[in-house]
Amino acid sequence: MFNIMLYLAAFVLLLVSYAKDKGKTRKALMKAWKSFENLMPQFLVILLVIGFLLAAVGPETITQLLGQNSGWVGMGMAALIGSVTLIPGFVAFPLTAALYEHGGGLMQLAVFVSTLMGVGVVTLPVEMGIFGLRVSLARNLLNVLLAFGVAVVMGVVLT
Repeated sequence: MFNIMLYLAAFVLLLVSYAKDKGKTRKALMKAWKSFENLMPQFLVILLVIGFLLAAVGPETITQLLGQNSGWVGMGMAALIGSVTLIPGFVAFPLTAALYEHGGGLMQLAVFVSTLMGVGVVTLPVEMGIFGLRVSLARNLLNVLLAFGVAVVMGVVLT
């Protein structure tokens, strides 16, 4: 029901905008359409990746590797996968949601998405060139530790 109200409010505001200035509203709608066209291929790739992943790896495998009962080993595996994978946020969050729906544990997925967003093993050489070895390694190590801290807090608060 809430979504319907949001769509209705957006539609009403669009009509108000159109009544106030037709040219600006048309220009804004064209920009929105171009943005949609640019993002659509990436979203299709997301859907394909998630679909293939869930088809190739069944819910029981996800539960075994990253499920709540996998404990610290599952969290370590999630941290390793998240640290070496280079995925943008708009792909990571739907992927994490799909993994959760198919049996992924909350703490394990918190570590996964935190390391995915904060640790960059793949981008480490570039980062070292800009910030130096010591700062780059310290930042990545602190982000790994923070990921585990966030996961523990989420596990305590949400379970």
